[in-house]
Amino acid sequence: MGLLHFLVVLFTVSITCSSKRPAADLDATPRVTVAFEDLKEGKRFQDSTLNYSTLLLQDERGVLYVGAREAIYALNSSNIADGLQKTIHWKASPERLADCYMKGKDNKTECFNHIRLLQQFNDTHLYVCGTYAFLPSCAYIDVSTFLLPSLFEEGKDNCPYDPVIGYTGLIIDGALYTATRYDFKRVPGIRRSLNHRLMKTEDTPPYDLHEADFVTSVLVKESTNSAIGDDDKIYYFFNEKVREEGSSYADKTMQARVARVCKSDLGGKKILQKKWTSFLRANLLCSIRHYEVLKSVCTMDTSTWDTTTFYAAFTLQWRNMEASAICQYSISQMQEAFEGPYMEYQEAFRKWSRFEKDVPSPRPGSCITNSFREQGYNTSLDLPDAVVSFVKVHPLMHNEVRPVGEMPLLMKNHVVYTRLAVDRVAALDGHSYDVLFIGTGDGWIHRALVVNSMVHIIEEIQAFKDPQPVENLIISRAQRSLYVGAQSGVLQLPLSSCSRYASCYDCILARDPYCGWDGEVCREIVTALERAQMTQDVQRGKEGCPDATAEAPPMQKNRTVLKGDDVLLQCDLSSNLATAQWLVNETGLSEDFGGRFRVGIDGLLITDTLPEHSGDYSCYAEENSLRSLVAVYSLNVLFELPKEKVEVVEPTLPMMLPTAAPQASHKMEFVYISVITILGGLCFVLTIILLYVSCQKNRRGKYGMGNARTSNVELQTVSSNFKEKSADDLNNYNDGCLQIIPGEAPTASPNKATPPPPPPPPPLPSEFTNGMPTLPSMLRKMNGNSYMLLRQNEESTSPLYNSFTEELSKILEKRKHTQLVEKLDESSV
Repeated sequence: MGLLHFLVVLFTVSITCSSKRPAADLDATPRVTVAFEDLKEGKRFQDSTLNYSTLLLQDERGVLYVGAREAIYALNSSNIADGLQKTIHWKASPERLADCYMKGKDNKTECFNHIRLLQQFNDTHLYVCGTYAFLPSCAYIDVSTFLLPSLFEEGKDNCPYDPVIGYTGLIIDGALYTATRYDFKRVPGIRRSLNHRLMKTEDTPPYDLHEADFVTSVLVKESTNSAIGDDDKIYYFFNEKVREEGSSYADKTMQARVARVCKSDLGGKKILQKKWTSFLRANLLCSIRHYEVLKSVCTMDTSTWDTTTFYAAFTLQWRNMEASAICQYSISQMQEAFEGPYMEYQEAFRKWSRFEKDVPSPRPGSCITNSFREQGYNTSLDLPDAVVSFVKVHPLMHNEVRPVGEMPLLMKNHVVYTRLAVDRVAALDGHSYDVLFIGTGDGWIHRALVVNSMVHIIEEIQAFKDPQPVENLIISRAQRSLYVGAQSGVLQLPLSSCSRYASCYDCILARDPYCGWDGEVCREIVTALERAQMTQDVQRGKEGCPDATAEAPPMQKNRTVLKGDDVLLQCDLSSNLATAQWLVNETGLSEDFGGRFRVGIDGLLITDTLPEHSGDYSCYAEENSLRSLVAVYSLNVLFELPKEKVEVVEPTLPMMLPTAAPQASHKMEFVYISVITILGGLCFVLTIILLYVSCQKNRRGKYGMGNARTSNVELQTVSSNFKEKSADDLNNYNDGCLQIIPGEAPTASPNKATPPPPPPPPPLPSEFTNGMPTLPSMLRKMNGNSYMLLRQNEESTSPLYNSFTEELSKILEKRKHTQLVEKLDESSV
């Protein structure tokens, strides 16, 4: 663990010193968090099966093909949840399942037909391969009928046996290029099959691929407008166990690598027959050498191949730490590595080292170009034996492929990135920006903007309620949608969330290249009729909006509390990057009140309030030097409750006699005593009547007072005036505190249904809730202390206060005129 922290700190310091970029910028915080229950715009598809991880989009036909476990679906790409999908069920035969069980495979995960390859073969057919219970099988599917054919092909050269092992496949000009661990022995390699000459990689140690785990493959059409008559190339990205020069990590860790082959490679004539003569591989470095594993790669295709950009996601290899990195690479950097010096394996020392001798001509591992043809080498079959022999034993390059800027775009702690997709968006400033869609290991999507060699995470979206890895991402520019494949189903999301930004400031601060403010709402710029009138600031995210006075002010809320109470003034910030700034009577928070102000993530907590705390409180959200008003409160701290509300006589509670003033006459004292005596007598008589009636009900078996079943609801005061009372004191009721326990009396007959519990007493008006309702809703931590923070009530027009005794008196008065009925509810005081 010490070594881990040392390496992370060393790396952070090194990149900070070399680039003068703050280390905190590498770990970007998503600006907005969208929880699963708040995700309204998503469309979902799922069936009775699992593992919806193989996706093929055909935008021109408006179809999204999905390969799952023992099923293939054709979905409407404009709305995958419309219920109009076509389905092919492709299950392994009972005989095949029995053979899979006999081989010791898991009948709950492995002995199924998992669809691993789904590619367009031509205009009329798809080519599909599945594991078929550990005996791969492939088929051609007619897209017009979408039915499973009766004939199948053996797929051991085209598809892996295992449903979870690394695999990639592309169909290019009718040929299938795949890379995985083939055969039952899981021997890794890169192969070409179907309608072309069968090709594969060298399988002789130490020149073979050593326990390689493949991630993806990409076609780069380098022959297009090539001045040297070059060939198209297929690039493969994978992880391989370390086995090279001076490595103390040999056979312990994986090394990320990139390899390439030429599309027109036909193999050697005598040496490397039916094997690649153009296969070369190089190390792919992102952040910390030997401590990162490649998880996903996506390509940003451009108008010309020589500006092709790759984005790659990595995770650190320590099991006790979760961290990810995103790096950017250019095609020119990869070309430089493959045109640089070679490595050779020294058998005596059992390690790889740089090759320092002369290299034969023409250059080994190169594609056939015009210069080759001028020398009489028209195909790889014509290459000299010395060239083919050299590339056989020197497949590894010395130079590594380093990221653009020599550092990652993003490093994220406590997150595992599993999948990448990228879209290029033309903004209102005339520039194009890359937007990354990044899937995580627990089912979230990060939508991130790449600008000035940095990453700004616009939002994070909880795509699935149950945590699960995001296994595939595909972008449809025609539908302006993102398709997310995972174990439980497929999710369709819009590429932008402009409607989520409620104000001009919110729209500008998001720095979303899809969105702009048109003066009234934030909308997609591709749908706007007059873009010249729209506002957007992708580079800085701060300019273009009018003054804050143009924003609609929030409604003022009133809070009235007693002296000594605690009050919470909530301030909900929609942005994770914003900070709350509080003003009291248009000035900053004062420190003259003994530390009673505490600012937390939920708002401003004022403890043990004083009358001088009364005033107007304003909460501003401050982000990127912009400030907008979020909440306004008017706080009134009282010494005591208003007299007109507390002079109600409480018949059931002991009352303290008022002290007569020295000037009071004896006659007035006599009047007070008489009134109190009469009221006490009335209460006594009323109590006797109630006890008599209840006893009569007991005799009849209809109503009982004793052993009332206590409800789960308990009403407690939120005032600090009762803080110091013990439990025994409260039960004795000798201090003027009132405790009401709702309940009901059980009926005498067991055959009667249990009556429902009585309704709870009415809540206090919002002015006296201290920003907190009676029952807790969540526990939050603020400034090191735990508080029961409760949801804010809206403003009420009810009276300031209704005492419990007043309510009780109304109930008793009503019951005097009402006949007791069977199963009557009662409250014990």
